[in-house]
Amino acid sequence: MNSAGVLAEAFERIQESVHAAVEGLPPGMLNARPDEGANSIAWLVWHLTRVQDDHVSDAAGTEQVWLAQDWVSRFELPLPRDSTGYGHSSEQVATVEVASGDLLLGYYDAVHEQSLAFIHGLDGRALDRVVDEAWSPPVTLGVRLISVLSDDLQHAGQAAFVRGALERR
Repeated sequence: MNSAGVLAEAFERIQESVHAAVEGLPPGMLNARPDEGANSIAWLVWHLTRVQDDHVSDAAGTEQVWLAQDWVSRFELPLPRDSTGYGHSSEQVATVEVASGDLLLGYYDAVHEQSLAFIHGLDGRALDRVVDEAWSPPVTLGVRLISVLSDDLQHAGQAAFVRGALERR
C-alpha cells in the first residue's frame, strides 16, 4: 500500500465513525448537549467536517465544499460563512443545530468525496510540499493531512461518546 492508500484508508475509517455516531438519531439527540458547556453531536460532526473541508481544499487549491455546493445556505447557521468552529464559545456551539442527520452526513460525505479525490492523486513526494509557512517549522502536506486525521478522529470519538451517553439517559 502506498502513502495515498494509507491516507485514504484512514479517512474511510473516519467516515465510518461519523456515520455510526449520527445515523438513526432524531434532531433532538443530535442537537442535545450533555451539559451546558459540552459539545453536541451536531456541532462535533459539523466542526470536524468544516476543518477537513477548509484544510484539504486549501492544500488542494480547490474551493471549499461548504461554499461551492452551498452547504452554508442549507445549514442556515447564525455564524460567519467561513466559521469552522475553532475558538467557538459555548453560546456559539449552541447555535449549531440541524434538522436531520441527513444534513450532517450529506455535507460530511461531500467533503469526504472531495478529500479522497485529492488524496488518491498524491504520491509520496507530494507529502513533502510545504502548505503553510506561518509555523516554525513550516507545515508540509503530510503533516497537515495527519493533523486533520487526528482532529477528525478525536471529534468522531467524542460524538460517539455523546451518543452513548444520551442513549443511556
